[in-house]
Amino acid sequence: MYSLNDLAIHLKNKHNLPVQSNQIQDLRNIGYYHGYKGYRFIRKAGNLINFTAFGQIVDLNNFDMQIKGLFYPNLMFIENALKSYVLEATLAECQSEKLNDVYKKGLTYYSEFSAGTPPYKKEFKRRMELEMKISNALIRDYMADKAIEAHFYNQDKEIPIWAAFESLTLGEFGTFFACSNKTIRNNVSSLLNLPTNLNSDSFLLKEIIFSLKDLRNSIAHNGIIFDTRFATSKVPNRIKRLIENEMKLNQIDFNYIVSYIALIVFLLKQMGENRRAKSFINEYVKLQNMLKRLPANTSIKIFGSQDAAVVAAMLKYVS
Repeated sequence: MYSLNDLAIHLKNKHNLPVQSNQIQDLRNIGYYHGYKGYRFIRKAGNLINFTAFGQIVDLNNFDMQIKGLFYPNLMFIENALKSYVLEATLAECQSEKLNDVYKKGLTYYSEFSAGTPPYKKEFKRRMELEMKISNALIRDYMADKAIEAHFYNQDKEIPIWAAFESLTLGEFGTFFACSNKTIRNNVSSLLNLPTNLNSDSFLLKEIIFSLKDLRNSIAHNGIIFDTRFATSKVPNRIKRLIENEMKLNQIDFNYIVSYIALIVFLLKQMGENRRAKSFINEYVKLQNMLKRLPANTSIKIFGSQDAAVVAAMLKYVS
């Protein structure tokens, strides 16, 4: 079992990274395993950063923490807004706020396939599993004495869809949209003014939600995000084309965090939040200065060769 001093000696002797006496507290704060072990590579464990000073690790850790703080309120804003848009379209379609009515009238994507066929069964199963997840989420929150659930259940009343939305994770919300019928999906797409040439099946928003889910979850659980290692799957090509077309860019690459910033900027603009989007971009540029002490070739590996071009395109897009 290593003590803090043992770990400092190990960093010096094994990795040639002396930890000065005034940096011991930094090592304690970032942790050897989450800090050094987590930040010593870019995306894959074999892609090591050639750190020359322990302070560079601290800088990278601080940058990652700050950029998580930059992303989080914007992601929360977008998540709340998207739920509002989907709720508006769902209520208009179902003419009821009761969950059972929403299930029967709104979450019927499975019925777009012939009954009994594999696609029908697959989507019907998805809808049924979503119902169970919503029920479990409501029970969880009720047992935790959440005010909304307690208000309805203590009066033996059915919880309305708007209240259920408060308990959904982003992934569950994405599944809700995926299960929605085409009228709801089209109405939400219209509210967001999504380009029809990339949204013929009205599932573009579903792909956007799931592309942001991993980022949102990583931030919520203090995962490392600076190098997009949080992504559990590739971002769909039509999202790449969406950003490229809207911002007049070539070959956007979601291996770099600036591409996720571009996706969020796109959504903010569609929601009429140009000022918020511009502030988001400018704060990102300021945060990059935190890494000026890193080895010369490291910044390009982190940010990518197109970073400056993407930033310029985003600023022009929201101007």
